[in-house]
Amino acid sequence: MTQSSSPPNSATLRVLDGVDRGRVYNDLELPITIGREEGNEIQLNDERISRFHVKLQLDHDQIVLTDLESTNGTKVNGEEVQIRILRYGDLVSVGRSVLLFGSREQIANRLQELRTGETGSESGEITDDSLASGPDLGFELNYDDDLEIQAALHVLDPPEMPSRLSPAQAAQLAEIMEFIHVRLRSLMNSATKMDADTMALSFRKWQSLLDLQSRVAEYIRRIGEPEE
Repeated sequence: MTQSSSPPNSATLRVLDGVDRGRVYNDLELPITIGREEGNEIQLNDERISRFHVKLQLDHDQIVLTDLESTNGTKVNGEEVQIRILRYGDLVSVGRSVLLFGSREQIANRLQELRTGETGSESGEITDDSLASGPDLGFELNYDDDLEIQAALHVLDPPEMPSRLSPAQAAQLAEIMEFIHVRLRSLMNSATKMDADTMALSFRKWQSLLDLQSRVAEYIRRIGEPEE
């Protein structure tokens, strides 16, 4: 999904919780670091944050968060991460502090795209009369009572495939995805229908599913912490 309406080399973060709650860091030029020491573009008064905790940088027109081997780790939308592409509306948790990524306009744009399934036309024309003056966050947050719309900020969009892979890297990625796909297909085919709303797995298959989750977690860690 295109993250439009912002300078491609900057980031806005707002502190929602922690000692620095209420602080806003607008359009910081990337790359930036977040930590408790001087020298960080975002310096937070939080003893549970490492001296240099996380880094945000631009790569292939996407903003990438990297945990800098912090003591207490980093979470995005509640999930522990070492590296993650950020999307407007994501919650970044470091220590006792929680930061919201993106300006109100950027988050409104993302919500509109999630709602309409569009990333905007070439002309930039907005067809919804209520958004004629541009996406409005209040409108988007109250557009629908549907829980999926209300929770849209915290839904992980299907990520785009990495680009500019070498042939060997593409082959390795395809092999990993094929391994996961085959294992999942086998597990799904083994499920037994209990009633109209319930499917069941045997304990052995459940353990196989947990093992697959463990392998995926290991892949994620190895990507975030590559061997030198």
